[in-house]
Amino acid sequence: MLKLLFKKALLSFIFVIVLFVFYFWFWLRLKALVPQKYLVLINRTLFVVTVLALFYFLQKSMGAFFDWYKVSVVLKSKTLLDDQFLPLFSRTASVILWSICLVILLSHFGININAIIATLGVGSLAIALAAQDTIANLIAGFLIMIDRPFVVGDMIKLPSGDKARVLEIGIRRSKFLGEDKGLIIVPNVDLSKNTIVNYSNKTD
Repeated sequence: MLKLLFKKALLSFIFVIVLFVFYFWFWLRLKALVPQKYLVLINRTLFVVTVLALFYFLQKSMGAFFDWYKVSVVLKSKTLLDDQFLPLFSRTASVILWSICLVILLSHFGININAIIATLGVGSLAIALAAQDTIANLIAGFLIMIDRPFVVGDMIKLPSGDKARVLEIGIRRSKFLGEDKGLIIVPNVDLSKNTIVNYSNKTD
């Protein structure tokens, strides 16, 4: 883990350290020599660059953690749950991280973020309503991976009445191979709401 973090985040870490050193050296040695009208501009510029470099380092460190988790945990686990949701978790964590960075920068410049947060809240609600089918499929896919009513390779009867072999259980849709060798793609919400007959899991 430490070796992977060192290789992936070394340059960004060195850049952050150099910025911090230069920042403090500037305030200790050059502050008195710079005219006041330029002092505010330089200070804000150094602050923005330092914050961006710091969050870039955090993103690289987080990416190194997810890479380590993928190699050390996901590839060794028997369940496909980690494989399906790890990319989603990684992207979500990056969005949250850079959102925090944006809030810090806006706050530093005296911009009222309450109105922005309220706007984002309304926008998020509108997006959630527009994408409710997608969200429903994501939740259904998550539940299918946990409950495991069928696994890859099982022969099942789909809600449409077709017999098919499970090829892939996706996050939003799952893929099946029909008896006529055709590819059947079914939204996960349809699989979770209807009766599924699993011919590969018979009980005596």
